[in-house]
Amino acid sequence: MTNELHPDSVRLAMPAEAIDIVDVQQARLATWPRLADVAKQLDHDEMVQAWHDAIVRPPLATYRVLVAVDQLNHVVGFAAVGPSDDPDAEPTDALVAEFCVHPAAMGSGHEDRLMHAVADTLRADGFERATWWVTSDDDQTRALLDASGWAPDGAHQEVGDEDDHLRVKLVRLHTALVD
Repeated sequence: MTNELHPDSVRLAMPAEAIDIVDVQQARLATWPRLADVAKQLDHDEMVQAWHDAIVRPPLATYRVLVAVDQLNHVVGFAAVGPSDDPDAEPTDALVAEFCVHPAAMGSGHEDRLMHAVADTLRADGFERATWWVTSDDDQTRALLDASGWAPDGAHQEVGDEDDHLRVKLVRLHTALVD
């Protein structure tokens, strides 16, 4: 059997791809030295189940999980989007809750395709603005967002684990989805 080539693309995730999403997520986490140990402690099966549930039983119809696929139809990235749950959010504000491209696939256009699909999906769902919480030291994602017209909106927060062993500073960026 030969693998049929398809154009690189982005589409809604299928339930069976939950395991691929976790593999991409864990590969990306492993590239961040301070999160690599945390990633090793996460239960793989629980993560797969959580992504499966997010795909099959989202809490609202506007919660979506998108996947970027390569020419062999392998998942190389994903994004999870939906309504913003920030306290200052308007009903037309969306949130990019997760956005991840496998380190081996970065720089191949998947980031741009996935970002455009996120914006198109949110726009189609009636959202007018999107927000995205980014770790303050994630220069790679910040550069991608800056180049795509996202900008800090002044909101920030610090989150951590239950024991406060790991503290992460986040900065919120936003972009308009409508002209």
